[in-house]
Amino acid sequence: MENIEHYLSEVLEIPKEFIAQCGAYYTTKKVKKGEFLLREGEVCAHTYFVEKGLLRMYSVDKNGKEHIIQFAPESWLISDRSSLYFNEKSKYYIEAVEESEVLFLTLDFFQNLNIQFPESIVNNDLLLQRHIRNLQNRVNSLLSDTAEERYLSFIKMYPDILQRVPQWMVASYLGITPESLSRVRKELVKK
Repeated sequence: MENIEHYLSEVLEIPKEFIAQCGAYYTTKKVKKGEFLLREGEVCAHTYFVEKGLLRMYSVDKNGKEHIIQFAPESWLISDRSSLYFNEKSKYYIEAVEESEVLFLTLDFFQNLNIQFPESIVNNDLLLQRHIRNLQNRVNSLLSDTAEERYLSFIKMYPDILQRVPQWMVASYLGITPESLSRVRKELVKK
């Protein structure tokens, strides 16, 4: 449980002697490649912390085409916040891209940390604001950046993902076809 311990102690600044107590607010599960943690139409009951492995969140449009919203490698959180916090049916799927070890955080995980460790509120809020900033930047990028600019942003955001996922998933995340992704990569090699 190295990644969650690092996240709690270094990122949220929970004192190390209290890290074990935080285990009361999550369960750990090994998830097989291709296994779903959430499906469209279900209500999301957890935030997922990736201890080991890789998850993806995606939607499927009316033509059956997948649109990857987010990848979650080690030490990342992923959830359908609308479903989780507003008890709405999810529009998304969350699936294991690799064999993974995932912590299922309860809805009140962060609330309990904030009550027990008020100093974690500032760090938790900063993480939430960064997440919102990243989502805003992603929307703006999809609307205004070239495929090459989106690809370069992807590499910066997910430096080790290219070796872990098939090209079609990267293309789906970027909002382009796999053929367009191949062209972008060839052009970058020429530069």
